[in-house]
Amino acid sequence: MLPVRTATKTTGVKPRDVKGIFPLMIIMVIIFLLLLFWENELNEEMMQLSTLEHMHVDYPRSHLPSRYCNYLIIEKVIREPDHTCKKKHVFIHERPRKLNSVCTSPKKVPCQNHSATFCFQSETKFQMTVCQLIEGTRYPACRYHISLTEGFVLVTCDEVGPVNFQGYVE
Repeated sequence: MLPVRTATKTTGVKPRDVKGIFPLMIIMVIIFLLLLFWENELNEEMMQLSTLEHMHVDYPRSHLPSRYCNYLIIEKVIREPDHTCKKKHVFIHERPRKLNSVCTSPKKVPCQNHSATFCFQSETKFQMTVCQLIEGTRYPACRYHISLTEGFVLVTCDEVGPVNFQGYVE
């Protein structure tokens, strides 16, 4: 018997069909890039409007002995609104839940900035790292001196919890 050849019908994308898809692909890439750019803008705004927890809580304490402040200040994008180095910044080494409980403290004191606002003072001392600027003026070219301390935390609160870290009392 002789082998019989069968013709198979092949289906696929014809070259003229690809030309119709090409403009759609370009529009999709442009939309993707716009969304990516928009997301990055939103993330930068969120960093500027950061929470007290993001800006001041480092629990458990990161283990970066010699470059602790330099690393965390860059990682958390901590700077002044005009993009200069922050002169002093404090990281609190306590659970966020414990920091939230400061708002229920009976110790209500005038805030240190001499405003009419009252601060809540923690009832117990918290472990903290104080980062003091020693070199640099423009973020991120800032270098900090590290000092460990313990003190009572002062925060302003709203109905949800702590809003701003106002300082500490040793």
